[in-house]
Parts: sequence; C-alpha cells; structure tokens
Amino acid sequence: MGVLTGPLPLVPPKGTPGSQPAKGPSVVALGGGHGLSASLSALRLLTSELTAIVTVADDGGSSGRLREEYGVLPPGDLRMALSALCDDTDWGRTWRDVMQHRFKTPSGRQGSLDDHAMGNLLIVTLWELLGDAVAGLKWAGALLGARGQVLPMSTQPLNIEGDVRVPLPGGGYEFQIVKGQAKCAVAGSLENVRLLPEDARACIEALTAIELADWIILGPGSWYTSVLPHLLLPEMRQALCDTPAKRCLTMNLAMDTKETSGMSAADHLDALRHYAPEFSVDVVLADPTSISDLKEFERAAGMIGAEVVLGKVGASSRRPVHDPLRLASAYHDIFGNS
Repeated sequence: MGVLTGPLPLVPPKGTPGSQPAKGPSVVALGGGHGLSASLSALRLLTSELTAIVTVADDGGSSGRLREEYGVLPPGDLRMALSALCDDTDWGRTWRDVMQHRFKTPSGRQGSLDDHAMGNLLIVTLWELLGDAVAGLKWAGALLGARGQVLPMSTQPLNIEGDVRVPLPGGGYEFQIVKGQAKCAVAGSLENVRLLPEDARACIEALTAIELADWIILGPGSWYTSVLPHLLLPEMRQALCDTPAKRCLTMNLAMDTKETSGMSAADHLDALRHYAPEFSVDVVLADPTSISDLKEFERAAGMIGAEVVLGKVGASSRRPVHDPLRLASAYHDIFGNS
C-alpha cells in the first residue's frame, strides 16, 4: 500500500553546527552488522558523500522474526548502519539510542515485543506505508539526520548456506549443509558458501552508487556472512569489478572466530580470491596485532593486487573492536595518498 507524503524532511536543518562535515570523496562502504557500523562511524567524520550497502540475509533474532512474519528484508543490519551515521548532536545521539533500544518486559515476564529493536519496527513501518524499501530507508535516514544514505544490497531477502566437514566415526569426513546466516556464523570453517536465490537482483540504487564512487570500502565484518556476500551476488560483483573507484579492504581484528575457525589473515584474503578471482583491491588495511605472519599476508595481498597498509586501528580495550577515530585517521591517510 502506498501513501502520499510531503517533501522528504531534512532534520536537523542545513547549517546546524555539526550537522554536516565538509564534502569529501564519494565513498561506498559495504558490509553488515558491527563491522559496517565501525567503518561508517569513521567515514562519516571524513565525508558527507557516503553510502552504506548492507547485507540482507540475516535470519536470526528480531530481524529473523520480522522477516518470517512479514516477508520483509531483515532490518537489523540496516538499522545499525543508520544508527552509525547519526550525528554527534543531541538530535543524533537521541535518535541513535531510540533506534537501538530493545524492548524487555519487567519482572522476567515474556512479552510479544521482547528483544525487538525499536529501529527495526520503525523501518518495517515505513516499508509498509511506502511500499518501497529504498524510500523507507531514506525517510528513516532523514528522521535521524544521518550523514549519508543506507541501501540494501538487494531488495529481496537473501539466504546464505555453506558446507562444513563433519568427521565420521570410522575416519574421514562428510559434508553437511548449513543453512541460514545465524547458523553459518557459528559453523566453523565453511566451504562452498552460496547466496540464494542464485538469480537475485542487486538493488539498482546500490549499483549506481558503486559506479559513481571515488572509493569502495569492503569490511571489516564477519567474513562469510557480511563481507563475501557482496561478491556472491552476481550483479554486485560485476559492479565492484567494473567501477573506476579505488578499493580498500579493511581486515578484522580477530581472525580465528566461530565463523572462520583456524583461519589466518592470509587465509581471509585467499578466501576472497577463491570466491571472486576477478575482483582486485588497491589497499588492504590491517592492524599489525592481527597479522601473525606478515610475509604470508603480503603474499596473499599481492595476489589480489593490493598494497598492505598497517595501522593501529583497534580500540584500547581487550575487545577486538575498531576505534572510529583511529580508523578515520587511517582512511584519511589512504584517501590522501591516492
């Protein structure tokens, strides 16, 4: 069902102190979840020409429930991207907190809204009213005063599946299919990862943004469920290969995770080359503490045409999370040196 609306609002108004940074390069950041939020939190400090392209294969938690019950795109990663683009003003911080707020009934009682994020419900409301996924995200971004736009990688929900090796009692192993992003994220080393449906179309607005960009930022994020899916969607992989933009791949701080068990930093690059051998990269950005074998990592980077840039981009805490200011400084140097 469509509804008539007025002009797209601009909140906060143009000219509000701190509402927009100076116009910088046109940057497209791809990923999903916390990894994409980290890169967006850094990039919004450098440019007002910023587009986030987000994976839409999530099938867990609040997103999975809304996807199953309403047949919509999973809104969670889209919500996180919008929240990361909120300005550092009272307006931006308030709406960021509203979007990220999760409902929880008191006294341990079970409620129908439990664990739903307010931002997920707002996005789905806009989709139902406007009947258009991209338009709904534009309106949500306008309400938040987001520094940039958020787009889905496809306007239809996608699914991820892969194979895992399971040991047999008598020796050897067999492959078992793991279906769904939530299960793939904790499956261990995945093989033959697939994005379904295979003939899914990419979001037209996302393809246009990639074509017109000065820089493409891929990663950080869950390698098989947030980073590689953009290269598994045929139209998007072709756009990423054809764009005249320079390409920067941002590495994770933690390599050996539940999703990438036993994999080194070089293995991550080899996996990318395996799934998209025609895709090349100009710069690979990595924190030196996450690289166990620098020579092997440089070899793997050279196989995708990339120069390795090492920089302290992790936060000063025990958790493996990127620091927005350090990451912004690294991106600034990379953009300037180009």
